[in-house]
Parts: sequence; structure tokens; C-alpha cells
Amino acid sequence: MALTGRAALLAVAGALIVLAAPAPALAFWLVVAVIVLAVVVDLALAGSVRALRFERSDDQRVRLGETAEITLLVANPGRRRVRGLLRDAWPPSTRPAPREHDLDVPAGERRRVTTTLRPLRRGDFTAAAVTVRALGPLGVAARQGSHRVDGRVRVLPPFLSRRHLPAKLARLRAIEGLNPVQIRGQGTEFDSLREYVVGDDVRSIDWRATARRADVVVRTWRPERDRRVLIVLDTGRTSAGRVGVDPASGDPSGWPRLDWGMDAALLLAALCARAGDRVDFLAYDRTIRAQVAGGGRGDLLPGLVTAMAPLEPELVEADAHGMVAAVLARAKRRCLVVVLTDLNATALDEGLLPVLPQLASRHLVLLAAVADPRVAALAAGRDGAAEVFEAAAAERQQVERRQVTARLRRHGVEVVDALPGDLASALADAYLNLKAAGRL
Repeated sequence: MALTGRAALLAVAGALIVLAAPAPALAFWLVVAVIVLAVVVDLALAGSVRALRFERSDDQRVRLGETAEITLLVANPGRRRVRGLLRDAWPPSTRPAPREHDLDVPAGERRRVTTTLRPLRRGDFTAAAVTVRALGPLGVAARQGSHRVDGRVRVLPPFLSRRHLPAKLARLRAIEGLNPVQIRGQGTEFDSLREYVVGDDVRSIDWRATARRADVVVRTWRPERDRRVLIVLDTGRTSAGRVGVDPASGDPSGWPRLDWGMDAALLLAALCARAGDRVDFLAYDRTIRAQVAGGGRGDLLPGLVTAMAPLEPELVEADAHGMVAAVLARAKRRCLVVVLTDLNATALDEGLLPVLPQLASRHLVLLAAVADPRVAALAAGRDGAAEVFEAAAAERQQVERRQVTARLRRHGVEVVDALPGDLASALADAYLNLKAAGRL
């Protein structure tokens, strides 16, 4: 049961009557009786809330930044009309609108109610409950009840770096079209033979083919295809840090490092698939959180965004030994292993650095990390004692980051350290550079 504003107004009017009446006690009981009678009449004549039946549209998937239309079908099999309010409750971060719907369902009929969701973050969201308040004919009281109606919306990563894909594909086509003339050596694939022109590397001359023809013939090479790329996303404690500005809401506190890593991984995966390489994905902290085995070009990105959508940073230190063991168990032959993590000196010293030689000895390792732009801003501050101390701390962090990068490179690890908005593009460029150099 629920009382409406009319019940409050009725009580206020009754109080005024009691104050003005010559017999206040008798007037009080008369007012109470009228209010109780109105409430009883409304509850008796209001439509049944328990009898209502609900059907929801199928579970939906939507990219972060887009809207989802959630349709709820309300059926009234009872004998009385149900008139009142309906609230389809979703988590506040989905920003449901409107929060309440006017409802009027005659007996034996159905009505459709639509709620628009504008999610602020990625992940899985489920409906809490559907609450209906059925008003009586006097509008003083209402029957109220809640129903559990299952519904789920999966908010996928937005793939903001998609805008870089045409430029990267153009560069990939240039590599595949021009580098056969320039690339020579181990790790490249033979493409075709052509006549020698001035400026060609003499080491590319095919002497057997030259002996069979009147002209000097050289071999042309092309970047390798059908290579394997394993993308490893660190979902441990350091991935929870927020950097940059949240692209979806404009929140200056930023996006989690995990989401920036996802965005970079999606661009790299799309580029690798177009280059003819096989892409596998692994999300790991102390256990495997998600994994995708390389499939066809058309299945790769949908599989990746579906696997990434429910991932959240785990507030535990990542198990580097377990991560390396999981990589080695999946990659038996030499491949490119891309690790998306943070260049945190303490975390790497205690975690990944001791086991990197084991991984780098068998695979080509590329470590990508997102830098915090606020550190550079703090390092430039010199106004006042407080800013000087902050600048000193920021400078120390930058020095430690450069030292860690140098140590990683001494182990044969390629390192990409870029600002949030540049990470995806820089990682794609690093992959293309490796491909152009014939190192995959």
C-alpha cells in the first residue's frame, strides 16, 4: 500500500476542520473515519498489481557512448483497470530515462513501456525490479508491488581508436607494396623475381635465375603473413588507476588504464587481422579473466569486445609467473607477445622483470603502457614550495619510468610508453615497424 499527496492534503484539511470545530474530539474522529474510508475504497477498487505480467525485450549490447532502448510489455489479465505509475529500475550509472512511466492498462489488454539507457561505463548491467503503483479512483491510496523481471544490457568498449585504422591500413599496404624491393634477409617471405635496377641490393640477386636469363634477376620479399600475435591484458591492481580524461563523460578523473589498454588492443587486433596474422587475447591478473582464440577476420573484433566488456580491474597484485606460464602454454612457437600493463617500477621489479628473460628468450615481447599526463604537468610546476615538492616527486617518477624502460630494452623487450590518447596509435606503429623490419 502507498499513500499519495491527496491523502496528505486530506489530512491537512481535516486538521483545519478539527481546529475550527466547536467539538474538536468528535470532528477528529469524523476526519479519521473519512480518511480511512477513502483509503479503503481506493485499495478495494484499485487494479491488482500482483496479477500483472511482464515481458522484456531480449538482452542488448551497446557500445559505450550509445543509447539502448529497453522495451517492457505489461499485460493486465485482471478484471480491473490498472492506472498509476511504473518504474523500471536500472543502476544509476546507466542513466535511465524516464525514471517513472505513466501506466494505464485496461483489463485484458497490454501496454508497451520504453526506457532509454545512456550508460556511463562499460560492463554488464541488470535490471533491479519493476515497481508498479496502481491508484484507486479517488487518488488517495494505491496498491504497490515489485516484480523481478530479468533484463541485462552489456555495454561494450567504444573502440575510439577506430579512427586511426584507415591511416594504419594505408601504411600497411605501403609496407606490403614497397618493402618487397627493400627487405631482404631472414624472417621475410619470398614474393617474386624481377629484373635488376640500379640501387637494388646486390645480395638480393638470384644467380640461378640470372644464369637462365639474359638479364640480372633479383628476388623480392614481402612481410610475413599468418604470424601469431598474442595480446596479454594486465587486469591487476595497477590497471585500476585513472589517467587522462574519460572520453564518454568528460570526467577529468580519467579512464582506467584497463580501458585505455582495451582500446589499444582492439586497434592492434584489427590491424593484425587485416595483415593476415592470427590474433589471440588473454586477460590475466592472478587467474585468467578472459581469453579469445584467433578466429576469422569477421569474428575477431566481436569476440574481443564481448570478452572485454565485463572485465574490471582486480585490486590484487598481478601474478607475473602465472601470466608467463599461461603465455608459454598457449604459444608453443615463436610469436609476438604484446603485454599491456603499467610501467610501475616497484610492480615490475617484484613481478614481471624477473621472469621476462624466460619469455623474451622464446618470443618477441612488446610491452605497452599508458603514461599519466598529470605527471608531466606536475613536473613543470615551480610556483610555490608545494608545487616544487610535487614537481620533484613527478621528476623522480619520470626518471624511474625511463630507467625501467631501459632495463626492459636490455632484456630485448620493445617498449611503447605513450599518453592515453596516443597509446593505440603508437602501439599500432610499433607493430608496423616490426613487420616492416621483418622481425615478426
